[in-house]
Amino acid sequence: MAEKTKDHHRGAVLRTERISPHMIRIVIGGDGLADFATSGLTDHYVKIVFPYEGVEYPEPFSVKTCRETMPRELWPRLRTYTVRAWDPDTRELTIDFVVHGDSGLAGPWAERAAPGDVVFLLGPGGGYAPDPGADWHLLVGDESALPAIATSLESLPDGAVAHVLLEVDGPEDEQKLETAADARVVWVYRGERPVGERLVTAVRGLEFPDGEVHAFVHGEAGFVKELRRFLRLDRGIGMDRLSISGYWRTGVDDEGWRAAKGDWNRQVEAEESAYAG
Repeated sequence: MAEKTKDHHRGAVLRTERISPHMIRIVIGGDGLADFATSGLTDHYVKIVFPYEGVEYPEPFSVKTCRETMPRELWPRLRTYTVRAWDPDTRELTIDFVVHGDSGLAGPWAERAAPGDVVFLLGPGGGYAPDPGADWHLLVGDESALPAIATSLESLPDGAVAHVLLEVDGPEDEQKLETAADARVVWVYRGERPVGERLVTAVRGLEFPDGEVHAFVHGEAGFVKELRRFLRLDRGIGMDRLSISGYWRTGVDDEGWRAAKGDWNRQVEAEESAYAG
């Protein structure tokens, strides 16, 4: 069923579950995950490979070979998703997908996914875990950041202090979050407002505790940009205490966002320098 190729993992869907109106959980397994490993980070991610239907790809399938031998317009597409959970004993990888009907590529795939469907994966990557030495933790995001924030909360020990602000469409999209920490969770309902607008207001209105914070802020690039300026310049939080990035951008697909993200980051830094000056 599953085999490890030289540049990616190959697994198969084991089971699926709709955990809220706009999120589907898919568990992937198989012998092809034998070399898959995480390293204790709470924002581990994989890139899911989506070959075009009807296109003949080199055998055995390899992303690297496709890129070396095929026209760019036929290269398999990649979509980045957070590892919600990984069990090395059972070789089960859990990924939560945000879905909005027929919109996008991975969401509709998740809606149709069935046991036995083959899944190709690159990774994992990652770069964040809550700092045990922090006095308190700030975890902020939209639905795309919810899996990483949920995983981060599960990793926090008894007595850790966390302020969590999560934006979703409405109360039906809330999820039960497990943690031993002293976590104050605020669900922000988007309604008909632009993504992140009410979340920015909520973070600005938060009474920040004393002490050193370690913050994780991810989601749609527009609100992340606003919050980065607020946290960096208004609250004086150094970048070494921030994991902050746009996971996605309204109106731009994943390929377009990856291509533009470097320039976008440089623009954000330049704007912050001008603002600070």
